[in-house]
Amino acid sequence: MLTAFLFALKITLPNILLMLLGVMMQKKQTINQSFVEIASDMVFNYCLPCLLFFSILKSDIHFAEQVDLIKSGFMVTFGLFLLGELFAYFFVKDTRDKGVFVQGVFRSNMAIMGLATVTNAYGSQGVSIGAVYMGLLTIVYNVLSVISLSRNDNNSQGVVKKAITMTKKIGQNPLIIALVSAFAYKLLQLPMPPEFIIKTGELLAAVALPLALICAGATLDIKSMLNMTGVSMQASIGRIIVAPITAVVVGSLMQLSPIQMGVMFIMVTSPVAAASYVMARSMGGNEILAANILGFTTVFSMFSLAIGMALLRHFGLA
Repeated sequence: MLTAFLFALKITLPNILLMLLGVMMQKKQTINQSFVEIASDMVFNYCLPCLLFFSILKSDIHFAEQVDLIKSGFMVTFGLFLLGELFAYFFVKDTRDKGVFVQGVFRSNMAIMGLATVTNAYGSQGVSIGAVYMGLLTIVYNVLSVISLSRNDNNSQGVVKKAITMTKKIGQNPLIIALVSAFAYKLLQLPMPPEFIIKTGELLAAVALPLALICAGATLDIKSMLNMTGVSMQASIGRIIVAPITAVVVGSLMQLSPIQMGVMFIMVTSPVAAASYVMARSMGGNEILAANILGFTTVFSMFSLAIGMALLRHFGLA
């Protein structure tokens, strides 16, 4: 158990420190809201798309071998999304909070935390499995996020116009464009881009996580984050407790192999994706709430990850 906890701490602690750096820089007025807005737009439109595109491009993808895992991932994701939407409908009052709450429940940090943890746990075999899962489910994550956050659009449009507007938002989402392009590139078996293109993309990708976390830290409201009855705490409980349990139940019902169960559990149990904060901000959601959920789950998801993986390995399930 101690080994598993130290393992999770090693992966999670750098993210916590980056968010604390954002808190400190904001308090010292080294950065302000204008910087946060510009930097968040840069991450959303350029850095995260590069991260996702080149993660897929450099991975070995074997779709046929991962059918059961992908099915399980879809079941877990849609199950958490529907549970989140149902809870938000009855218990989350502010419209700007609803989509952010739902994202907090179903959307995990697969591209960074997930793949890094899978690499440490299962090596190159885990990465090839995790990359397929991450790529396909990240597309689903972004589509569902656009749908849930689109309620912030107060324009009085008819059903058809709203559907068209939402479809446009999905089609124009930089993260979805990057993932679809990467899968198309792989399926067409095109040669790898020139080295200078890859290097440029990797440099932009390397900026994504630290800059997103610093911006989120600068937006944190510590008092609100630790309010046990607040929306951020409710979403965090959904991510830290409900999501891992859902993953284990679905994985057991689908009779996943130990490595597939382990990969899915890690991906689902990872903290809320940094992209959820960036997307909430860009689509008119409550960015303070998004930052609070990100901060809380970044710290405390390591406990559920460590305890869950230790138990799964003890019972031979992962």
